[in-house]
Amino acid sequence: MRSVYVPIGTLMLTSILWGSAWLPLKALNRAGADGISLILVSYSILFLLSLKFTLKHASTLRHKWHLLGAIAVLGGSANLCFSYALIYGDVIRVMVLFYLLPVWGVLGGRFILHEHTNRWRWLGVVLAVCGAFVLLGGPAALAQPPKWIDLIALGSGIFFAASNLLFRGMEDVPLAPKISALFAGACVISAATLLVLGMPFAAVHPGFPWGYVVLYSATWLLLANVGSQWAVTQMPAGRSSIIIILELITAVLTAVFIAHEQITLAIILGGGLIVSATVIEVLVGDGQATAESKPPL
Repeated sequence: MRSVYVPIGTLMLTSILWGSAWLPLKALNRAGADGISLILVSYSILFLLSLKFTLKHASTLRHKWHLLGAIAVLGGSANLCFSYALIYGDVIRVMVLFYLLPVWGVLGGRFILHEHTNRWRWLGVVLAVCGAFVLLGGPAALAQPPKWIDLIALGSGIFFAASNLLFRGMEDVPLAPKISALFAGACVISAATLLVLGMPFAAVHPGFPWGYVVLYSATWLLLANVGSQWAVTQMPAGRSSIIIILELITAVLTAVFIAHEQITLAIILGGGLIVSATVIEVLVGDGQATAESKPPL
């Protein structure tokens, strides 16, 4: 019985950590750390911590490096986009847009993995797209380009769903190398972004509390990443997808009561449609689930 409750409890805890991750991220940003520089440092710490466990499997990965490289690119992009959107965007809006995962998962499963997609799952796609349309402003969204932070939030979900497709295709590879690839990808892509945009590394002022960055990375961020990825491999996809909705609930509650964000009618309607799509995916997509494991922040 304990073996059942341990992964459930772990996934509930990590979902709460993901849903409230905006708190330390925004706090560190307000203390003076530029978002991309903060993400670079955090994931560099995680990569160094994971490297020892990955090297143990080096001899068995000689024919998997190209796939791990793809995970690094896609998963690293997801990590960067998700964290950056949380730092600079409205928490509730970012989280709801990220939860368009059923759309990207179903489309990827259908057109990349050639999975069978029934009418209920297509209904979920339609509901999620309608929810995003409402959330982005409805008809008014067609008259003006979307906000750049909205595009980054959408991109995080797309990259995350794509990286999960690769995770599903590498079941014979241990978890540690895949997690390490995610961390490495976030480091490299963050550094490349700084170089391409011509942005200096934000070493910030001498009194910046780097100790808190290390503490956040080595505890909160590490547990959220490793715990969620491990937990979803220990239970049916449908069950994990239901539990992960706790992340969205946590984000909404903390944003309302701590950041005093307003829940508008558009958020209620759009979020309701997107959550409905997730529920449909859980009910009819179990066994061919799309994107049930969490992003890495």
